[in-house]
Amino acid sequence: MAYKNSIITGITDLLVLLILKEKGDSYVYEICKYITENSNELLSIPHNTVYTVMYKLEMENMISEYSKLVGRKRTRVYYHLEPAGETYLDELMTDYQNMSAGFGLIQEHLRRRD
Repeated sequence: MAYKNSIITGITDLLVLLILKEKGDSYVYEICKYITENSNELLSIPHNTVYTVMYKLEMENMISEYSKLVGRKRTRVYYHLEPAGETYLDELMTDYQNMSAGFGLIQEHLRRRD
């Protein structure tokens, strides 16, 4: 299933940025859980994949991170969407919508040929 993994990797940026925009600041476990639960378990993105995306997005100034004390001794790292990340999300959404529309048109064209 290498193809499935490459498709998931390709949309992880989009999902992470969308969740940060709509849900607000979040931590990796919360993001992974949100994706799995709200896709009826059709999508399950490993924590390591999300951490890799977070690191890349942070290096590109799309998101920022901050630590928050939860409980007495536990610190959790939250991620925050920056303006550059919102702009990038808009671009990704446009690309995704164009790709989906194009795919649908090709499917429709192929069905009509049969």
